[in-house]
Amino acid sequence: MALLDTLGDLWSRASRAMGLENADRFPPGHPSPYTRWNKAYFDIASDLKGDRMESIVCAAIANTPYVFGEIRNPTPRMQRALLGIIESRLRRADAPADLVHLLIKAYRQPHTPDIVPGLRAAIAANAQYDAHIQAHAVLAYLGDAPAGFGVIEAQR
Repeated sequence: MALLDTLGDLWSRASRAMGLENADRFPPGHPSPYTRWNKAYFDIASDLKGDRMESIVCAAIANTPYVFGEIRNPTPRMQRALLGIIESRLRRADAPADLVHLLIKAYRQPHTPDIVPGLRAAIAANAQYDAHIQAHAVLAYLGDAPAGFGVIEAQR
């Protein structure tokens, strides 16, 4: 059986290197090792670089924001994509509580990086309330945050 396991591992590595599989995480060595997504929602070849994978996921969020719910521990760029959609909905006077629920769910995961200082604490402070009240509290916090939606990340 050890030979079959070894052959299976080699086949898996080769198919990943050739891009024959859909990726559900960034390649080894990426700065966001805990980020995972449901590969049924994202058609990302496994041989792509991490930055390209992230661009594809962010484009998917921009086109269909509800796919954000299929991402565990989203990167700051993915979060900014969702925050941009929330902001545009607020400008149209459309209540984005459904999208804020996705953001709240993401921030309840321990390895999600904070892009808005204090947002995790604001979410935790309202955890005992109804989901609708939590969403409005988070929207109020984001509206009052000095760097709420326009957070710019320095490129490395």
